[in-house]
Amino acid sequence: MSGMKNSPFGKRLRASHQEAEDKASPQRPARINPIFGVGPASLSTPGLDSRPTTGESSRVDSPADSNNVFGGGSSIGGGLGMPRIVKEYGDRFVPSQDSGDLRTSYHLLDDGGPSTPSKSRIIPTESDALKEQANSIFNSILHAEVTPPSPRRPVSPTRPVASGSGIGALPATPTRRRLFAYGSPSTSNPNTPTRRLDTPTDEAYSMSPVRAESRQLLESPRRQLRSVCKTPYRVLDAPELADDFYLNLVDWSSTNVLGVGLGSCVYLWTAHNAAVSKLCDLASTNDTISSVSWVQKGSTLAVGTLAGRLHIYDAHTLQIQRTYHQAHMQRIGALAWNTHILSSGSRDRTVHHRDVREPTGRPFKRCTGHRQEVCGLKWSGDGGPSAATLASGGNDNKVCIWDLRGSRRPTLSSAGHAIGNGDEGPGDAPLWKFHEHTAAVKALAWDPHVSGVLATGGGTQDKHIRFWNVINGTMLNELDTGSQVCNLIWSRTSHELVSTHGFSSTTAQNQICIWKYPKLNMVASLTGHTNRVLYLAMSPDGETIVTGAGDETLRFWNAFPKRERSERERESRLDYGRLIR
Repeated sequence: MSGMKNSPFGKRLRASHQEAEDKASPQRPARINPIFGVGPASLSTPGLDSRPTTGESSRVDSPADSNNVFGGGSSIGGGLGMPRIVKEYGDRFVPSQDSGDLRTSYHLLDDGGPSTPSKSRIIPTESDALKEQANSIFNSILHAEVTPPSPRRPVSPTRPVASGSGIGALPATPTRRRLFAYGSPSTSNPNTPTRRLDTPTDEAYSMSPVRAESRQLLESPRRQLRSVCKTPYRVLDAPELADDFYLNLVDWSSTNVLGVGLGSCVYLWTAHNAAVSKLCDLASTNDTISSVSWVQKGSTLAVGTLAGRLHIYDAHTLQIQRTYHQAHMQRIGALAWNTHILSSGSRDRTVHHRDVREPTGRPFKRCTGHRQEVCGLKWSGDGGPSAATLASGGNDNKVCIWDLRGSRRPTLSSAGHAIGNGDEGPGDAPLWKFHEHTAAVKALAWDPHVSGVLATGGGTQDKHIRFWNVINGTMLNELDTGSQVCNLIWSRTSHELVSTHGFSSTTAQNQICIWKYPKLNMVASLTGHTNRVLYLAMSPDGETIVTGAGDETLRFWNAFPKRERSERERESRLDYGRLIR
């Protein structure tokens, strides 16, 4: 009976009887702690097993006691109404894995939910390049350690079938008398084990807690991440900078002059001496600036207005060269140059192309491929003769690709007037029309490193950056940024892409993100603007970007490394004159 008495069943039986007696008997006074005095049950040392078991867990006898336990304060001084502490006995420790995620505990992921795939990520608050690299290494090691590949099982030995024997043949005594054969391991015989315990790198002698594959991954050199300064090196006030998604009010010229449209004025900021000058003021005409664009080479600036007027200025002399009073019926939100060809997109849903050298003010081509406002225009290439492809994005969520090489010019009379409007021709219908975006497309950028690649960004309801091959009209890739894409621009010094963002479905918004193409890994995420980053431009050397937002500030960032000098620009190794002192 003593064995039955000390068995686990006997202990549980005595515990149940003891509980019945406790319920029948009056409440006992609380246990007094020799160090802390009288205290609630929460001050006692918990058992090893964090999960309560039947009949062995501490309990609260009454609702009044439960108020004392969780109410704190007044219950510490008194001994009445305190719960009785029952000592827990456990024979084994069961760890609880419900308390947290392993990767969250080691700060490899934000504690906000499961991670998204690399092509469907959410823009982080800070730069995620280092964390992304740590997560990928952790995932690889976790899979290698927890779910290693199943080892190749050795082939079971089979009895060789003697020649001439059939299915019903009787087993015969082997003719070989030696029962054991000794020899070195051979790869020709699959039944011979190939593991050699005399190899010093064998897992049997390893002192590492991880496998050899994981150890090799940990010891392998890491990809050196490019460091990007997270703070702007210059911040300029830009009062009256419109907080309008459909406008384009900032552009940087090849002569290192920044043009900004503020209200009814256009200001020029010279980068090398930080001088500011006013180019024009349209307050007398009750008009407002809606778009600005520099020609690729030179000091000519095109200015579009809300009334549909188009002005062309010489920034060097600060003089107006030409004005198209009725360039469009409504506001001009997008402008793009191709040498002497100026393209303008308007809220009247049309795209007009003008040759600024011609005296007539009529466009030689009108493109009507959009059903709503045209808010993005971008010519391919650098404005050379081969750059004849134009991309346009509209509020109808469409992206159109135009090829104007077959367009017909209007015939001029002897007085210089156009005969015919030139609206008919091969350039009317778009070459391609992409329908994948589900929001307005303002952000357009042609890849300067790969011919025929276009990047487009969608608005709040889309949040995607998509990459297109305009040669065959196919989508190459897409990236879910989790935030409104306002602008896109490619780096000239590296194969990277900059995107600016606004409204977001997450806490992170108003970001400036740098992506590595074609893997679409994030290089850096820059923060500082308190409103949507609606405007973006790049310096002529390709090292600096400037961003503008509705917070009426312009911020300058050192985003890209310096361009490496070509072999011709470097000093010749045969030039011994530089060695002469």
